[in-house]
Amino acid sequence: MTPMAAACLPAEVLERAGLSPTDTRDWAASEPGPEPSFRAAAGAVSGFLIRGQALVSRLPARTDCTAEEQAARAAIKAVMDDARDNFLRSHTAALYNVLTRRGTRSLRLDELMPTAAAEVPGLVPSPAEMDTERGRALPDKEGIEFAHGLLAAHVLALPRSGRHLIGAMLRPLPAAAERLGELRDRGRVDLGPVTLTRRGRAGILELSNPRHLNAEDGTTLAATECAVDLILLDPGIEVGVIRGGVVNHPRYPGERVFGSGINLTHLYHGRIDFLFYLLRDLGYVSKIYRGTLAAARDTQTWAHGSGGQEGTAEKMWAAAVECFAIGGACQLLHVVDHVIAVRGSRLFLPARKEGIIPGASNLRLPRFVGDRAARQAILSGREWTAGDPDAALLCDEVVAAGEMDQAIEARIEALTNSGLVNATANRRTLRAGQEPVDLFREYMAVYAREQAHCHLSPALVRNLEVHWGARGRSI
Repeated sequence: MTPMAAACLPAEVLERAGLSPTDTRDWAASEPGPEPSFRAAAGAVSGFLIRGQALVSRLPARTDCTAEEQAARAAIKAVMDDARDNFLRSHTAALYNVLTRRGTRSLRLDELMPTAAAEVPGLVPSPAEMDTERGRALPDKEGIEFAHGLLAAHVLALPRSGRHLIGAMLRPLPAAAERLGELRDRGRVDLGPVTLTRRGRAGILELSNPRHLNAEDGTTLAATECAVDLILLDPGIEVGVIRGGVVNHPRYPGERVFGSGINLTHLYHGRIDFLFYLLRDLGYVSKIYRGTLAAARDTQTWAHGSGGQEGTAEKMWAAAVECFAIGGACQLLHVVDHVIAVRGSRLFLPARKEGIIPGASNLRLPRFVGDRAARQAILSGREWTAGDPDAALLCDEVVAAGEMDQAIEARIEALTNSGLVNATANRRTLRAGQEPVDLFREYMAVYAREQAHCHLSPALVRNLEVHWGARGRSI
């Protein structure tokens, strides 16, 4: 829509839905125009959005709407999203400065959003609104999280604020600092869905969600990121190894499974927020690829550019793939330094069939397999099988099922026998040529908006019901 889109609201649609023509005309007339002052613009858009939500609240819940009411709801929400977009197009830099106190405050995305909701009410959902939305299954959601995608996209699109946010997401979680002593003293930390064990100079990160084939969801994300932080923070660890734990699934009893990607059952039942996608790729996946920033001043340095020097503390990483690496698990193979796979393991990205974007794979996979094969995988569901010739582009080493433990030990020795300084220096220079921070930032800006559309699309609901039978699955 264009600016002043509220003036084009279909009056007859709103009236058939039972909304007062006077109220809708008054609301349309209050649509904000260009405001040079951030404070004036924030006040105007906030008032407009709050009044728009009040109109929506007069309609029945989305699942109880008639066709006319559904059309009215969609029309009002489209105008509200357009108002958000127009405001952010002009005032994102000023807003981010206010939220981060001119860059002196590092806010993760899950901290940035409620802070923005308090600063400009209506711009993004409040914590209370999100609590209500989380109680709805995906087909029943109101779609309020799309505003999160808009704000994230605008912040990431600006070089200074985008780099600052990426840097904030690279800082260690407070929980990691709290558990670091435990890792040093005991050599093992149990984080529930993830366990971390120090073995010589390696940290073995074992994914453990056995009922769901080591899938990822809202219960696993923080634990995985904490384990990654611990590996990066422990000076005695030089290499991180990611491995799937033993599952108790009837199809794979007693077997290790690397990972089955996002938990589709949880996704369908509304247990996975939209921000999950961004927190994952800007959080622990980015930390595996780029390392961690230790201090707040490092985040400010990132915001202003760093002359090609990222200044992160990073380690070498290996992945040990057994049985399969599906979706998000397959995405991890694009950011580690060495992949060992059991012969016959399946590697694929079913995001097209699911109806979502496979993280940063659209950016990274073409570097490994070429553009044509990447398009086949992402758009048409092409799979790779470890041991087949074409899978050599994704796997460095293929072993028999009983040889994985020995292969891991040998790879740990190979990755650490020349010292960490040389290894990380080579990682940094490879990354500088392949994926500089601003390339990643620009990709994530587009991804944030497009994934928000996908997450809230009826097509995703339909795909989960048709291809996954999600309606009949319990959590």
